[in-house]
Amino acid sequence: MNLRKYLVALCILASVFGPDCRAQTVKPNIIFFLVDDMGWQETSVPFWKEKTKLNERYHTPNMETLASQGMKFTQAYACPLCSPSRVSLMTGLNAARHAVTNWTLRKNVSPDIKHKTLEIPSWNVNGISPVPGIEGTRYVKTLPMFLKEAGYTTIHVGKAHWGAKGTPGENPLNLGFDVNIAGHSAGGPGSYYGKYNFSAAWRSNFTEDLIWDVPGLEKYHGQDINITEALTLEAISSMEKSVKKKKPFYLYMSHYAIHAPWEKDERFYQKYKDKGLSDFEATYASMIESMDKSLGDIMAKVNELGIEKNTILIFMSDNGSPSQCPQNEPLRGHKIDPYEGGIRDPMIVKWPDVTPSGSVCDQPLIIEDFFPSILAMAGVKKQKQIGGKIDGKSFVPMLEGKKVDVSKRSFFWHFPHNYGDEPYSVIRKGDWKLIYWYKDGKKELYNIPEDIGEKNDLSTTHPKIVKDLASRLGKYLKSVGAKTPVEKSTGIARPFPDDIEINTSK
Repeated sequence: MNLRKYLVALCILASVFGPDCRAQTVKPNIIFFLVDDMGWQETSVPFWKEKTKLNERYHTPNMETLASQGMKFTQAYACPLCSPSRVSLMTGLNAARHAVTNWTLRKNVSPDIKHKTLEIPSWNVNGISPVPGIEGTRYVKTLPMFLKEAGYTTIHVGKAHWGAKGTPGENPLNLGFDVNIAGHSAGGPGSYYGKYNFSAAWRSNFTEDLIWDVPGLEKYHGQDINITEALTLEAISSMEKSVKKKKPFYLYMSHYAIHAPWEKDERFYQKYKDKGLSDFEATYASMIESMDKSLGDIMAKVNELGIEKNTILIFMSDNGSPSQCPQNEPLRGHKIDPYEGGIRDPMIVKWPDVTPSGSVCDQPLIIEDFFPSILAMAGVKKQKQIGGKIDGKSFVPMLEGKKVDVSKRSFFWHFPHNYGDEPYSVIRKGDWKLIYWYKDGKKELYNIPEDIGEKNDLSTTHPKIVKDLASRLGKYLKSVGAKTPVEKSTGIARPFPDDIEINTSK
């Protein structure tokens, strides 16, 4: 039978067996709902074995609904800050490999603070690029580029933060998206308020340029509307247009919330004040509930459009919460830190007829895993990355409820910077996690299941485990061309973790 006759036969079978048969051949819509700076416990959905104080404080009913309909992941990891996570998501590459290891904004300008004894190594300060030859960038083929080739309408709404101002990577339209709403080089909004045109210019103490001002939302200027609501309305409109075209869509709903500047959403603020929270606490809580309202509105629209059975919804955060925010107990640390509070994030996936409702997965995964996983969901088999070897592993088997043993897999983090923390690298393998500090060579070792709060450094009592993890970490960093800080006094790069003996003093 030739191809044409085969396709005709398939059409006849579809017409005989009805829409259920036809649906099996239709690519699913995919919605990636990404929140900025949301900590592991900043939700009423418990991601630990028991509810915490923050679970009781915050109200996220739509996250609760999503968790009841899909699968909750308790050990989902990202990078310790935004641009590295977002680039890993877009490329499938670990941050040590793509070398966008800090946040990007201005061309050729690093946010690093001058260190007393170390020079920060060069890194891809300008982010990623869809074309080669752009200085300070990693040339890559992005997730939406693959999806576009597979027949998807690709929609970007909200925060981009993949490329510095004045480079191709600052514009999502250059990175494979058909639609870009409000995405540009900056990683936060000038303001959350439409009445201030989403601009920082209204602040009396503002002295910088307007690089943080959000573009593309001019029709909401002067209105009493929060940016989270405006972005949701735009996302819903784009979904409606895509459904009318009868094409599958990939919606990257990337909220600016709950990133600074922390500005209250008046719709939810007072209820938290009435609970006795401080102004900042109530403001922060209102921003979380505002984000959750957006999730609910998008879920409702999916149902209204009649595409619920063929739409995958993924919820994730890009890193832990900032140090100004409440501690996400029982975790230690905040955004930028190598501890669990900086890198462990809330994650939920709903895939109708695939993920068991109300299920939980306790296996660890990391942000670069989303790249091959989403492509697998879309039926894209060829996933060769021009930017380097793909580090991510598909977690689709986990979604299907299959037993997956990741105890032998190593997870890596690389932050050779001086921005909110000293330079470090991290490895987790099985139950064990090793943190290596470049300033003085100190190594910290934790058993995560037994000590999720990372209170007990076991490096002196388990030297063999330290040696093994340090060897694996060093070997990986060298294999991807990672760079380490340089000692100012000697001009010599600080050693990799496998090139230095255990040092327990700090």
